[in-house]
Amino acid sequence: MIASPDRTPLTRDFFDRPVLEVAPDLLGRILVRDSADGPIEVRLTEVEAYAGEVDPGSHAYRGRTARNSVMFGQGGHMYVYFTYGMWHCMNLVCGPEGKAGAVLLRAGEITEGVELARTRRLSARNDKELAKGPARLATALDVDRQLDGADVCGDPSSPFSVLTGTPTPSDQVSSGPRTGVAGEGGVHPWRFWMTNDPTVSPYRAHVPRRRRT
Repeated sequence: MIASPDRTPLTRDFFDRPVLEVAPDLLGRILVRDSADGPIEVRLTEVEAYAGEVDPGSHAYRGRTARNSVMFGQGGHMYVYFTYGMWHCMNLVCGPEGKAGAVLLRAGEITEGVELARTRRLSARNDKELAKGPARLATALDVDRQLDGADVCGDPSSPFSVLTGTPTPSDQVSSGPRTGVAGEGGVHPWRFWMTNDPTVSPYRAHVPRRRRT
């Protein structure tokens, strides 16, 4: 029997830790997205850690920019970026203020608001695919750059919160290389997922783009 999830929002202290501690500890937590259309709740099942200036795979590797400035701020805020000219992805900032670090939210199981998510993810073949991958997750939750910087630690004015949920025991957590990360950063086993969960996205190694001739 699965215990009822704890509905208490995670505190700032939870996120004020090294990214490699926060990332696996997010599995089983509940991300809540409120909107005018209604709420959606997602049990997080897959994440990736990005360690800022010391991580070649991180957006913050070369320092602060207008795009990544939220990553250098206070933990417990949402960092949203736009990629490939098509998709948004969601991250949770962690670590001490001034030192960039964030956890990419890669996948989850929608536990409330399934019908609303279906209207946004018409191509999903079943409910397990509604948030199976970072772009799919952001699409299901109707997330874009306007939500960059949103607080997730229980601010009543924020459209996000992360609840304690039911944390995943360490012996049920798997880890491996991050998806699509090239070079030195591609070897770090900083992708974490709930072992054998059907909502976890498939691993894909980095494939170099061909130059046009």
